[in-house]
Amino acid sequence: MNKKILTAIIAATLLMPTAAHAALKSTTMQTPTVAILDTALDGSVQEFNGRIAYEVCILEWTTCPNGQSFMEGPGSANLPANIISKNSFDHGTQMVSAFLKNNSTANVVFVRVIGSTATGARQIANEKTFVNALDWVYKNKDRFNIQAVAMSQSHHNLMPGAAYCPNTTSTQSKIKDLVAAGIPTFLPTGNLRDYKRISWPACITESISVGASTDYDEIPVWSNVDMSKTDFYALGTMQLTTVGSRTVNAAGTSISTQVAAAKWLTIKNAKPNLSYQEIYDLISKTSTVIPGVKGLSGKMINVSGALNG
Repeated sequence: MNKKILTAIIAATLLMPTAAHAALKSTTMQTPTVAILDTALDGSVQEFNGRIAYEVCILEWTTCPNGQSFMEGPGSANLPANIISKNSFDHGTQMVSAFLKNNSTANVVFVRVIGSTATGARQIANEKTFVNALDWVYKNKDRFNIQAVAMSQSHHNLMPGAAYCPNTTSTQSKIKDLVAAGIPTFLPTGNLRDYKRISWPACITESISVGASTDYDEIPVWSNVDMSKTDFYALGTMQLTTVGSRTVNAAGTSISTQVAAAKWLTIKNAKPNLSYQEIYDLISKTSTVIPGVKGLSGKMINVSGALNG
């Protein structure tokens, strides 16, 4: 399994508990679930009705809705209406939309990892935030039947002057623990037109790094590429639902990350007896090779090929 090594960052949000939780059945724990680590969540979006299994807030600041650095339960990932649409806090809502548009059965546990000041300014999230969030996911994997993790946040220069992929052993250890439990961690390569390296933490070997593909099955010029470290590609442009149930056109490896996680769970649901490595190998074997700039290429996930493989 080829992979990568670097460092990431994250975001968060707050509103009121909504029907997104109320419509959940008592069988929720049997439903496959993805843990999405991102900014805030607008749980009032009707598209999410019955699909949000749980909300968590894990920050390095005491700015969760309860005034602490940790909170779980309905409303934990929300932000006030006058803040959630600013400074990219709507990103998390869009990522949930990207996942759900590509998987019609799995539920979502949303983990807010970016803090906001009272005026809506984003608060810094360090590696510690990511580690704590992954630790929570690992400890609660059975409780919510979590079968994949997807974080559409990254950092391209976490430690200036450091090696290609910074030595973040705590993050790597948590990802390895999840892999041992059969749970992949999907991370974006980044959108900086870098054709020599991908962003952290996608560069960590044990993660699954995801680059973007276009509607024409090509790698867009803005997607970071490292052929030796990028695992797969997935569609990175689509219409998404955002805060207030508005529709927006969006593009980026953030989207690709959620699409890849959605497709993995589709394959896993169809082939439940396959191990983590067997699913990875199946996706790799049945993928479609797509071209990029400067003679680069990559493997685009082909769900139908994997399901029939």
